[in-house]
Amino acid sequence: MKILETDRLILRHQTVEDAAFMLGLWNDPSWIQNIGDRGVRTVEDARKNIKTGAVEMYEKWGYGFYLTELKDAGIPLGICGFAKRDFLEDPDVGFAFLPRYWGKGYAYEAASAVMEYGSSVLGFTRIAAFTSEDNEASGRLLVKLGLQFQRLIPYPGGQELVRLYSIDL
Repeated sequence: MKILETDRLILRHQTVEDAAFMLGLWNDPSWIQNIGDRGVRTVEDARKNIKTGAVEMYEKWGYGFYLTELKDAGIPLGICGFAKRDFLEDPDVGFAFLPRYWGKGYAYEAASAVMEYGSSVLGFTRIAAFTSEDNEASGRLLVKLGLQFQRLIPYPGGQELVRLYSIDL
């Protein structure tokens, strides 16, 4: 199901048919370094992870992380959307793209559209985001999107601190 369309991109619900792409994204070294190892090693693992992750979020919250693809070619680039996490009061915006698509403005284009959607359609009045402490590129993009760094917070289940950002809409 298509959620958003920008000049160059389509953002749509993830489906189990996206398992091979998501397997590659989840196992990309940049994902593992900046987000973490999900332990997803097979296409079947990826199908299960999509069902228990993105699909359940869409059903429970009415939003989640959307597969982001090139409008003209239908080529998947990454994901962008929202999550509702127990350790944050507000929904958080997030994005992850394969490295070959970095530096082309796709993450900014997708995240800008997602944030507008969050405000105008989902009724969000505040959006959070977080990055690993050393993920400077994502931090710069969040600031470009209008979010402001708030503080370092502990990430649940570990010793790692993450950078928390937010914006009032």
